Amino acid sequence: MSVREINRNDDICVGIEFPLDHNLTGFFRKTKTIQQQVKSNIKNLLLTTKGERVFQPDFGCDLKNIIFEQIDVQSLDGVDESIRGALSTWLPYVIINELVVVQNETNQNEITISLEYSTTLQPDALDNITFNLVVGE
Repeated sequence: MSVREINRNDDICVGIEFPLDHNLTGFFRKTKTIQQQVKSNIKNLLLTTKGERVFQPDFGCDLKNIIFEQIDVQSLDGVDESIRGALSTWLPYVIINELVVVQNETNQNEITISLEYSTTLQPDALDNITFNLVVGE
């Protein structure tokens, strides 16, 4: 069965949704489409600190390390590089259309990360994820 066929079949689950949680149908929320699973995979990758995953010490992204750093252009560029590197290594099917890492103007201790992406399977189907990281709290 092809990936496109799986996307169209409501009786087949593609994977489990991140963050792990339970619902009325079982212990884990399940993803029904490739797009849902890709979004879950991105969240899992970006919110996992390198060294956190057993037997895969290089899996993850160093976003949590920014929490104790001074926010400046160099640290914002480091976040951008870390995200791009993690995605190209672990999720090479994700196409980054736009990645914006900025310091919040009203709260100088907050960084907003906006990622607009698609996949090699559906390059025209854009989706986005936004994270807010609060530094020093």
